[in-house]
Amino acid sequence: LWRLGYCARLLKTNHFRTAASNTSFPAVWMLLAQHSGRIPGLFVVVKKNTFFTMPETVEDKTNPELYLPHPGVRGMTLLDREAFKRTVVVPALKVKKEIVHKVLKSLKQSVLQRPGLKRVVEDPEDEESRFVILDPHKVPEFSLGESEQQVLKQLSVHPEVSKYHLELTYENFKSEEILRAVLPEGQEVTSGFSRVGHIAHLNLRDHQLPYRHLIGQVIMDKNPGITCVVNKTNIIDSTYRNFEMEVLAGENNLVTKVKENNISYELDFSKVYWNPRLSTEHGRIVELLQAGDVLFDVFAGVGPFAIPAAKRKCRVLANDLNPESYSWLLHNCKLNKVDTRVKAFNMDGRAFLRGPVREELSRELPLLKEEQKTSFHIVMNLPALALEFLDVFRHLLVGEPCSPAALPTVHCYGFSKHSNPARDIQERAEAALGTSLAGRCSTFQVRNVAPNKEMLCLSFQIPADVLYKRPCP
Repeated sequence: LWRLGYCARLLKTNHFRTAASNTSFPAVWMLLAQHSGRIPGLFVVVKKNTFFTMPETVEDKTNPELYLPHPGVRGMTLLDREAFKRTVVVPALKVKKEIVHKVLKSLKQSVLQRPGLKRVVEDPEDEESRFVILDPHKVPEFSLGESEQQVLKQLSVHPEVSKYHLELTYENFKSEEILRAVLPEGQEVTSGFSRVGHIAHLNLRDHQLPYRHLIGQVIMDKNPGITCVVNKTNIIDSTYRNFEMEVLAGENNLVTKVKENNISYELDFSKVYWNPRLSTEHGRIVELLQAGDVLFDVFAGVGPFAIPAAKRKCRVLANDLNPESYSWLLHNCKLNKVDTRVKAFNMDGRAFLRGPVREELSRELPLLKEEQKTSFHIVMNLPALALEFLDVFRHLLVGEPCSPAALPTVHCYGFSKHSNPARDIQERAEAALGTSLAGRCSTFQVRNVAPNKEMLCLSFQIPADVLYKRPCP
């Protein structure tokens, strides 16, 4: 008892102390295991869970073979759907067909609920009866509990549970179950993907590559509307923000149509950057804008900031260095009927800031009156490099500073692997600007890109002493 109490305190202390550094829960249990050799069974189960991205369910512990494909599929690299067939024995209740509905309603907690499997099947020996298939995890000993028996007694149903041979096919298994059965035991199973229109985009790990075509086919089979599955084969190129990819399954058609925040975009996924995980962030920034505001989108892509801003009746200057992105940006502006509000450029980011942005600010800011509420926003969504562009704002304009309220607001994105990513992003921005942003900026965590790698947005008004170079007297 003393040892168990000590281990519990040790677990609690170490688990919460290391939570900030993303220490995994199984790793903490293993730490506890080092201090206790008296409960080996517990650690066998926990260690098994660390092999997979999906946690082992209670179902698997009760009857681990029930919903697993045939063991002969292990190591398969070319998909053979017929090889997944198997027959399992499940509990069933024989009832008269006229009261099947009442039995289902009364025993809904014990009836089989698995999608794709029938809960009621015919009795080949009795046309007037049906078999109601029960959940083997709720009826593990092929006998019902006292409360269920009382319910059946009221319905005049014999409570005897039969053994029914249920055939399972490839269609009855989930994608995670199929991949877990195919990949070598003990290796991580990944079934997650990003969906871009009809395309499923995977980031497979090295140990999954020999099975990549099978994985692609399974993802396509189990997700209606997916007709093409691709795998990224190199890191994102920082210049044009695209990457090489391999088609794993389906048609080789990478021109797709997506809808984000009720706006449609068309794009060639192999030549431009598109990330469906950024839809919330696109919406967050656009919500800051009011009709009549001006948005400068330095790394515009195909228009996920520019087009919804134009829909809000903002004036937009949007730029992207990638000729393909520029072409699709023009296309999407026409598609969404905002081409008259968006002026597009195909330039380097620095050239865009020193050219069209400087010209627009030099012309507009001196004309602003105190009562006017036009805001200027500059979005710099190139997380790998955007912070390095901030030095462009040093003395970008010449003359007397405008009203502090009219100073442009910058939304600059960056990646950080620092233990304090917000402070890291701010300090790097301050180094580029040559001034402190303490008390004059805010950071927003956009998403976790990878373990210990965060994407953040730093928002601030450009200080007047940075933006303006005063003329010599």
